[in-house]
Amino acid sequence: RWGAHVAGWLAGLPVVGGPVLYILALEQGAQFASGAASAALAAVLASVLFSVTYAHCCQRSGWPLALLAGLTAWFAAASLLSLAPGSVSVSMLIGITALLLAPYAFPRVSGAGAGRHIGRVELGLRMLAGVTLTLSVSFLASTVGPRWSGLLAVFPVLGTVLSVSSHRAQGAAFAAALLRAMTIGLYSFLAFCFVLAVSLPHLGIPVAFATAVAASLVVQVATRRHLTSPSSERPAATARSVRP
Repeated sequence: RWGAHVAGWLAGLPVVGGPVLYILALEQGAQFASGAASAALAAVLASVLFSVTYAHCCQRSGWPLALLAGLTAWFAAASLLSLAPGSVSVSMLIGITALLLAPYAFPRVSGAGAGRHIGRVELGLRMLAGVTLTLSVSFLASTVGPRWSGLLAVFPVLGTVLSVSSHRAQGAAFAAALLRAMTIGLYSFLAFCFVLAVSLPHLGIPVAFATAVAASLVVQVATRRHLTSPSSERPAATARSVRP
């Protein structure tokens, strides 16, 4: 409805990682979830690498190969991050550095176009794919330690669903623009995880999560001005519509 930039930006909110971390906190305790949130900060790097890899590959190939390349990049990065120090400061440094450098790593695309109407069947399939991936990640996260639990909380569930469906329906340029905007939205996820990592052991689960959600929303609003205006997408779409 609002184009690739707004769609990607909204997808950066902790709508998947947040529930996963909350489930971990209820099942494993606040200290475990704090360690997982710390790992999730660093895992933002893996999420960015997925998006960058998919965005580049989809310009030259179909979605199956682009998805395979993106997931390979994610798993390679996550495996390396699982060996990194678990401190909040180191994880935060990794995450914020990845987001600061991300805009320079994406391919330059033009004419992403505005969003199109999604039918109920396609929307239902997207929702089913998202739910399946979320439940799978939640189940796996509960069977491993806090480090891998945090890494899995940042598995690109929305990135996978939105990139593939957008690539198939609206083209490579739209998918790349959406994934680039998602890295801007991930600042809110970074704020969410940072607040959880430092506050869970001291404030308890309800207060820590409420504070993290508030911080996430504040950062999300603050990053809005860094998006490309949706109106800038319309001329390209209009030009295509009047082409003979």
